[in-house]
Amino acid sequence: MVGMTSIVAVSSCLPDTIPIARFHRELGLTDVQLRRYQRFYGLSDVCRDPQADETRLLLRAVAKLAELRGQEERVRYVLQARTMPAPLPYPLTSLGPVQDELGLRHATAFVVSQHACASGLLAVDLAGTLLAADPDPDALALVLTGEKAGTGHNQSIPDVTVMGEGTAALLVSADRTGRNRMLGYAARTHSRFGTEFIMGAEAAADFQDRYGPGLCEVIAAALEEAGCTLDELALVLPHNVNRLSWIGVCRTLGLPLERVFLDLVPHTGHCFCADPFINLQRATEVGRLRPGDRYLMTSVGLGATFAAMVFEH
Repeated sequence: MVGMTSIVAVSSCLPDTIPIARFHRELGLTDVQLRRYQRFYGLSDVCRDPQADETRLLLRAVAKLAELRGQEERVRYVLQARTMPAPLPYPLTSLGPVQDELGLRHATAFVVSQHACASGLLAVDLAGTLLAADPDPDALALVLTGEKAGTGHNQSIPDVTVMGEGTAALLVSADRTGRNRMLGYAARTHSRFGTEFIMGAEAAADFQDRYGPGLCEVIAAALEEAGCTLDELALVLPHNVNRLSWIGVCRTLGLPLERVFLDLVPHTGHCFCADPFINLQRATEVGRLRPGDRYLMTSVGLGATFAAMVFEH
């Protein structure tokens, strides 16, 4: 719920990196395509841990969320934002073991995947809505993002990016005075792209044409709801698909590229729903955000959903 949703704390975990040149054949990339990924897309390495399952990857991020310790009883909701539908049959989801290990079995838990890679922003909005209606003003929600790139279908998006296994965990509250207060949120789904799991050539070309305008549209809508202009943004925390796509979007918006936090693109790959939150944790850590700064998170999910969210740090 805009105006009442705040990110209290965020943590992330990035596995060791692997050069994409080491497994580009497995991704179906030719040598020419590999060079394009490296030179133009800005993709060099990807963070992955072949030995860790999804539950372990999520728990590593939560382990760094110091603000959760001692506050477990305040957590009323646990939301896992996923790009892909849960790979295991109910009730064998990643959430059960996470709740058990963290002592959060008392919390209501569910998975959000309707917006694909934009489901992380959706989960934050849903968490805020649930907390605003909760009778306990001190209630918290735990949002988990990031997943396992374990099959041929989810290791890459053809001619766009390579998937990483970074994870992020965040505590959300309905406190207006929170550290990162949501000011505006916009999402739009273009359902004509949802008929194919892997888009064919015609649909992919159509999506490429729609990508820039679709992203600019939700950015403008989120800024309008926030009562904020593009010039007031200190930083954009993007989904880490590739550098080239952001060059085009920035040109359309008239936004200097240096105000988009692209530092991790060469090292993480696209970590499903976790990218904006991994970027928030890192940007805060290196001093790119100061108190009072306004910033914008973005994400695009195949299917196709475009989303943007404005915060005040």
